[in-house]
Amino acid sequence: MSQPREIVPGATYMITRRVLRRHLLFRPDAAITQLLVYALAVSARRYSIEVHALCAMSSHLHLVVTDTKGVLPRFLQFFHRIVALGTKVLRKWEGPVWDHEATSVVRLLTRAAVVEKTAYVLANPVAAGLVPHASEWPGAKVDVSELGRGVLHAARPPVYLDPDNPQWPKSVTLSLALPPVYEQAGAESFRCEVASELGRLEAQIHAEARRQGLRFVGVKRVSAISPYERATSSEALRDRNPTFAVGRQQGRAWRIAAAAVRTFRASYRAALERWRAGVRTAVFPAGTWWMCTFHSASVNDVVLTT
Repeated sequence: MSQPREIVPGATYMITRRVLRRHLLFRPDAAITQLLVYALAVSARRYSIEVHALCAMSSHLHLVVTDTKGVLPRFLQFFHRIVALGTKVLRKWEGPVWDHEATSVVRLLTRAAVVEKTAYVLANPVAAGLVPHASEWPGAKVDVSELGRGVLHAARPPVYLDPDNPQWPKSVTLSLALPPVYEQAGAESFRCEVASELGRLEAQIHAEARRQGLRFVGVKRVSAISPYERATSSEALRDRNPTFAVGRQQGRAWRIAAAAVRTFRASYRAALERWRAGVRTAVFPAGTWWMCTFHSASVNDVVLTT
């Protein structure tokens, strides 16, 4: 049984979803980029999701978003379904697109976490040894200069989506939002801090590449590889999948967040035991989503996390 997850309006997350067996189905090209941006824009508008950052790697997808209404599971289900079905048609792919592992959803609880994870998302193509700088990645992505002010555009893909269905407009735009923790500091501060962290990451990656005598693959080779191949780099299996992040050197914030998670899970399990015993008046902690949505369970209106 998976751990219960708190879903509350206004939370910011880093989302990661991987392709089945690390196939390169999202290899960057115009068609897959169009599908990803269009699906993201339509899904974000439908569920009032604010998008802050995006990077579509060949074998997985990263997002940084804020869930304004507390409906993140609905958004992910809808978005991932459109992407999967569209990809199956574009790539003439039989079978599932997404890996069987659950989507990684990491709540970003501090300003430092938002900066570090946004930079991490943008730096992914560099960390994978594909391009020397994040701005060179040819796939669907957000550049540092676009954070908090850019607009992504996409026409409706010519495959899978019914042009006569009004839920699939002919074209869509997606304005990149400023994370809530930066509403007072401003967009320029957000961009500067992410740019600094991204520069640090790229310098670290370049130094390690020189130490090992490695070269970056380059845009030309990345774009030419078959989408049916699989990533060959080593990757830890069943590695830790954190539920929250607070940033480096944030020990006190980490301890507070960890205690809040433990409290939520303990309250949830206690309520679930009562529910399973037939007590339909059991009250679940604020942030309970599944039991509230599908079983109309009562939920406490006091949020347990900070």
